Amino acid sequence: MKHQLDWSSYETAGQGDAYAGIPATGGDFAKAVAVCISDRLCQRKPKGVMCPSYRATDEALQSPGGRVLALKAALNGEYGPAPFADPRLAEAMDLCVGCKGCKRECANQVDMAAIKIEWQAQRNAISGVSMRDRLFGGLPRWLGYSRLLRGLVRLRNRVPLLARLLERTLGISASRTLPEPVRRPYAAPASDGDAAVDTARRVHLFVDTFARHFEPDIADAAHAVLRAAGYQVSVLGPAADDPEPDRALCCGRTWLSLGQVEAARREARRMQAALRPALADGVPVIGLEPSCILSLRDDHLKLGLGPEAEALAKQVYLFEEFIAREHDRKRLQLDLKPLGTAKMLVHGHCHQKAVGAMKSLRKVLRLIPQLDFEFVESSCCGMAGSFGLDAEHAQISMKMAELDLLPALRAAPDAPLLANGFSCRHQIIEGVARRPAHVAQLMRDALA
Repeated sequence: MKHQLDWSSYETAGQGDAYAGIPATGGDFAKAVAVCISDRLCQRKPKGVMCPSYRATDEALQSPGGRVLALKAALNGEYGPAPFADPRLAEAMDLCVGCKGCKRECANQVDMAAIKIEWQAQRNAISGVSMRDRLFGGLPRWLGYSRLLRGLVRLRNRVPLLARLLERTLGISASRTLPEPVRRPYAAPASDGDAAVDTARRVHLFVDTFARHFEPDIADAAHAVLRAAGYQVSVLGPAADDPEPDRALCCGRTWLSLGQVEAARREARRMQAALRPALADGVPVIGLEPSCILSLRDDHLKLGLGPEAEALAKQVYLFEEFIAREHDRKRLQLDLKPLGTAKMLVHGHCHQKAVGAMKSLRKVLRLIPQLDFEFVESSCCGMAGSFGLDAEHAQISMKMAELDLLPALRAAPDAPLLANGFSCRHQIIEGVARRPAHVAQLMRDALA
């Protein structure tokens, strides 16, 4: 088996542990699968993250433990010579939304989100990449033609016949609205000051594909807050020798989540090249989208990119993580005022929850005077990137949202909402017709 991701960190996994049998083939990938100890913790249903697909279906096969059994069967030869193309394995893996909940909540930290990427990449190598996955994965490139794409998306969203046609031909659900790119993507302002400023007061802002092309006000808000806090802000752009200098940087998450590993690796290398000066100087890199920044900290380590990827993983922060860190170090210079709002409901992105970043968000929200807020205790919102837009997944996507999240929002119809994930906000807009804010926008509005 030729691995698509780097599983070498599992090389010694299982040595002396009571693992439930490492499969005969698959090498270090098989060891990553076999860390499951079959305690069935993933088949319980308390409120929380793990496991959204099991909680929505009540089927053991749709839990991390059920997927492990299917993967072991495949790697032990029970599914024939092409196990990654076998429909039995697809049935087990297809509804995994890559929430990373199992990596945090499982007793042995089964990384099913990464395992699914490997499965998809292996299946793609056998069966090819579907046109729909090429479209969704390649979104960062298609957005280079944002005016044309905006027109096409607006037309599709407003003409039901066209939406049904695209469902039949591409498998994009006609029942879901596609996010529409804005007319004017985010344009980075000139860098503040000069490079001679104290490194401790310099930051790089990474504006992801979704903030840039769909919600540029979030990037504007983050820039404003960081400047108000006394930081010199530079917005990251491609390196001088980048082969695509006119295309914005991207973490590659759209490709990676759909098993298009080589394309994701190319994007990761673009990021590394652009960030070399920041890495050398120790300047923090701040991002806005949880799935993007946490890809840099986690998924990129499995792309075989060397020590630079490990160095970057230690130097990137979510916006709220950086603000909380600077506050704890007594370096934050922010004068904030009360917002005078009703109790705010806060929905956390699955990846925020998986790495414990909700603690940082709680700290930051407490900096705003008199702000009353409550974290919604819920699992995955169900959108999970493009998952909820797939025709075959649209129904289960909404079922996941209806488990905890949407009922909690409907129970407080006048509450302002906060959600830092782009997909989460889209799911909430579709589910309750209310638009959540990002924490950067909330803090910008609270600047005195």
